[in-house]
Amino acid sequence: MGRFPSAAHLASYAGLAPATTSSGTSIPGEHAPGSRNRQLKRAMLLPRVRTLPASRNYYDRCRNRGKTHTQALLRLPRHRISVLFATRGDGTFYESRTAAAAVA
Repeated sequence: MGRFPSAAHLASYAGLAPATTSSGTSIPGEHAPGSRNRQLKRAMLLPRVRTLPASRNYYDRCRNRGKTHTQALLRLPRHRISVLFATRGDGTFYESRTAAAAVA
């Protein structure tokens, strides 16, 4: 984890950040990067919306912002990468905001 300077770099390594290729005036669109860690990507995709309350809350927020079902589902693994990257620095465990508010 120390070799990634940001969560975006880790997401790109996992294949969760789209890459745009262009050549002159031709821009074919965005696609998954060619080099990716399939095992990390699969691990981020496995937990579904129904299994984790924090994932369900994030999914609902995306849907309320106008994202389609598929777009909201594809945003979840990228969000998990950001959370993973944020908690790796100080060695703390992830605690959802709702759980933290209930304790306080």
